[in-house]
Amino acid sequence: MADWIMWLAAAGVLVALELFSGTFYLLMIAIGALAGALVAFLRIDLPGQMLAAAVVGIVATVLLRRSRYGKRVGADAARDPNVNLDIGQTVQVTHWDNRTARVTYRGALWDVELAPDAVAEAGIFHIREVRGSRLIVGA
Repeated sequence: MADWIMWLAAAGVLVALELFSGTFYLLMIAIGALAGALVAFLRIDLPGQMLAAAVVGIVATVLLRRSRYGKRVGADAARDPNVNLDIGQTVQVTHWDNRTARVTYRGALWDVELAPDAVAEAGIFHIREVRGSRLIVGA
């Protein structure tokens, strides 16, 4: 089998693995394998193919890391509705005691703390954050 076909098969396997991993890094290595296939198609020897694949893969990975897609988002899980499904739900507070209260939520009693910018009045509040067993709520 020709070298360029092997490089294309390797790139295909890397793309398939990337679909399972959910990161773009294997995709960047697959781009490097495509560069190796191109160099092999031009009938350059194996060390040249490997060098091209390595250089392109490393450059693509570094460029991905420097882009906005390569940076981790430092989201706080206590405030992220994608992590904690309680964020955004509503609770009924009947009375406040020094900006804290006890409410029934999901069939259990919870401590509720009022967010700094909210007014302590009886009513319906939205959950903004969960700190341990304490719900931080606001209007």
